Amino acid sequence: MMLKPAYPYYLANQAVYANQDLVVSDKYTGEIATRVALADASVIDQALTAATQAQHAMARLPAYERQQVLQHCVQRFKQRAEELAYSLCIEAGKPIKDARGEVTRLIDTFNLAAEEATRINGETLSLDIGARAKGYRGMTKRVPIGVCSFISPFNFPLNLAAHKIAPAIAAGCPFILKPASLTPIGALLIGEVLAETSLPQGAFSILPCSREGADLFTTDERIKLLSFTGSPEVGWALKAKAGKKKVTLELGGNAACIVDADANIEDAVQRIIFGAFYQSGQSCISVQRIIIHQSIYQQVKAKLVAAAAILEMGNPHHEQTFIGPMISDKEAQRLQSWIEQAIAQGATLLCGGQRQGAMLAATLLENVPEQAKLYTEEAFGPVAILSAFSDFDQALAQVNNSAFGLQAGIFTRDIYKAYQAWDTLDVGGVVIGDVPSWRVDNMPYGGVKDSGLGREGVRYAIEDMTEVRLLVVRQLP
Repeated sequence: MMLKPAYPYYLANQAVYANQDLVVSDKYTGEIATRVALADASVIDQALTAATQAQHAMARLPAYERQQVLQHCVQRFKQRAEELAYSLCIEAGKPIKDARGEVTRLIDTFNLAAEEATRINGETLSLDIGARAKGYRGMTKRVPIGVCSFISPFNFPLNLAAHKIAPAIAAGCPFILKPASLTPIGALLIGEVLAETSLPQGAFSILPCSREGADLFTTDERIKLLSFTGSPEVGWALKAKAGKKKVTLELGGNAACIVDADANIEDAVQRIIFGAFYQSGQSCISVQRIIIHQSIYQQVKAKLVAAAAILEMGNPHHEQTFIGPMISDKEAQRLQSWIEQAIAQGATLLCGGQRQGAMLAATLLENVPEQAKLYTEEAFGPVAILSAFSDFDQALAQVNNSAFGLQAGIFTRDIYKAYQAWDTLDVGGVVIGDVPSWRVDNMPYGGVKDSGLGREGVRYAIEDMTEVRLLVVRQLP
């Protein structure tokens, strides 16, 4: 199986082989894998014009037709599942097992959107709350917000694009999408399938483009919603430039996981190893801080180190590979320097730390000072740090000691501690009995503080992509 020699961008539903200016590399070998058409500012402007013209047709599209479009996508993704997984393996360096898992989530997300397309409901209101409102009735419906602008990241090229595209179609919103330049193929394959459908002309454009050309995705006043997934620095800067439009941000995290004294140690270790090192830790809810009760600290530490040390690292095409390359040599170098800085500041390296090109071994450290970047920043790679606690309140305070607040995981059997954590932790989601890295695609997913604004999860994204419109009826005398 191979990628095509070249891929188009999609302008107003149509494939356009305008050029081959964007080079996409195989993240494991570093070799050129394919070339992609790159859009400039004039093309983005054309896409926005087409999307604006498509607003009425998209809004008028019956729910069952939107559902049929999404169902078509589900069937085609199933038929092309191995091709989609292979593309992820190449462009993102994602181990093939993880790649197949992401394809499954792509299918799940579009399937959820197909279901939600037919249940975007309003409500009736009792307006007669006083004498002056006697004889008045109210009802609401949700209407599409209008043109949406989407910017998706490199780490989940299929699923995180799907979490923007599928709700937009379900809601009846035309959209333009900029995929990450490092991993554009997944979004373009989604575009290839969408181009087979009967969506109104201009309903979608998928446009790899330079950062300079991408300004229109943020600043153009024809856009009614901007949805960005990526780094906090970029996300908050875009929000500052976005003007009057609604903005949703899915940003980073340095997720914490508490292992209390009553935890099933074997299970906790297995899940933490997965949560910390799955797809080389390049997930915003990757386990980065492991906070262990002091009574079991040494035992858990020994098991984590032993498990991390035997993880298979190498060619992502091999079925047994667990850790593939990070997205680039530059990112691997950056994280290795953070590890070295932490050690220089007094941290103890327990395992890993070695790098070869973009490959960084699964790494665990302890005694990492709170001012170290590995503690305060998002590592976004195969690194986690260990610390001990004696009091549960202290552990919760450690979790909250972060500029981020995406998700937290807690291994405990105590229901009262579970509720306490839910009440206390300043995060978007608390996962009991598992790692913060756990996610399914219908749940409300998102964070607080520097982790962003708004929530993904198909139904919750649809709410952001629609507005409430009120009808008031006065009963005539």
